[in-house]
Amino acid sequence: MRKLKNSELARIDVEEFKKTEKIPLIVVLDNIRSLNNIGSVFRTSDAFLIDKIYLCGITAKPPHKDIHKTALGATDSVDWEYIDDTLQLIKKLKKLKIKTISIEQADNSTLLQDFTIEKDQKYAVILGNEVKGVQQEVVSASDFCIEIPQFGTKHSLNISVSCGVVLWDLFKKIKY
Repeated sequence: MRKLKNSELARIDVEEFKKTEKIPLIVVLDNIRSLNNIGSVFRTSDAFLIDKIYLCGITAKPPHKDIHKTALGATDSVDWEYIDDTLQLIKKLKKLKIKTISIEQADNSTLLQDFTIEKDQKYAVILGNEVKGVQQEVVSASDFCIEIPQFGTKHSLNISVSCGVVLWDLFKKIKY
C-alpha cells in the first residue's frame, strides 16, 4: 500500500465545484464562537458537496485568517450566507419545504443511525454553540432532532467532529 500524492487525487477546482450538482443538504451554524470550528465545517461541507452554509448570530464570516486556517480555501467553493436570526432562517427554510434537523441531545430525539432520509427531500442540519448547543427555540421549531450516540464519559463532541459524523452519515444515506 502507498499513500497517494495530492496530484493523484483527481480533485476538482473551485470553478468545477460551483458547477457540480450538490446533495440536498444545507448546514446552519447557530452562534458558533470558534473560528477554527467554522473553517472545519466549511472544509467538511466541501468534501460532501453540501449545497450551502448559513452563518447565524455570533458566527463569524469569511474572510478571516482563523477561518481560512482550517477551511483551506473551502470558503471560496461552498456557497454561504450570513443571517442574523437563526429562528427566522428556520421559519424561512420550512416555508421552502426544507426539513430542519437540530443536532442536539433532547427528549424524543432520533439516534443518527435510525434516521431515515426521505427521497427527493432537502434538509437543513443545524449545529449549535460549543457550550449552549442549538438554541431551545430553534430545537422546538425543528422538524427533527438527531442525536449522535455516545458511550464515554463526556457529554458532547466538538462541533467540527459532530458535523463530520452527521454529514457523512446523511451523505451515505442520500447517495448510496
